Amino acid sequence: MKNIRSILSHLVNQPEFKVLKKHSCYQKFIDLLPQQYKRGIAFIYIRKNTLFVALSNPGYKMELNYNKDLLRSLLNMMGKHDEECSMLTVESVIIFNSKYYTEKPKEIIDTDPKYRELSSGNFKIDSTDKNLIEEFEKIKSIIISNNN
Repeated sequence: MKNIRSILSHLVNQPEFKVLKKHSCYQKFIDLLPQQYKRGIAFIYIRKNTLFVALSNPGYKMELNYNKDLLRSLLNMMGKHDEECSMLTVESVIIFNSKYYTEKPKEIIDTDPKYRELSSGNFKIDSTDKNLIEEFEKIKSIIISNNN
């Protein structure tokens, strides 16, 4: 009986699914990069021995421009060490801002926690000061109204 891994491996090695193999290699390459670069890359592709890197945010362009050699050498080394990705060899790197990439909307989480009142409002006031007694009575009434 075949497992899912062997079936997928067989499918990826078919000529009509050659693109899937490339995309899995692209994802391996992105996973090798430091976290600061991963966040900035929307997608990558290779055409005519040129690595095209699309950025999700224009702020990353300057930093990745300084590290073009790192990207190129890392991709070439990955092609040498990983047999599945041996077709990934590049001579140049082009970095551009992607106008088609949109970030996924972030899920808004309600951060205003609601706690139930722990006090029952049954406390005794031992004081002769009228102002202090009045303030404690106000607090008592607020606590009782919050419990209801």
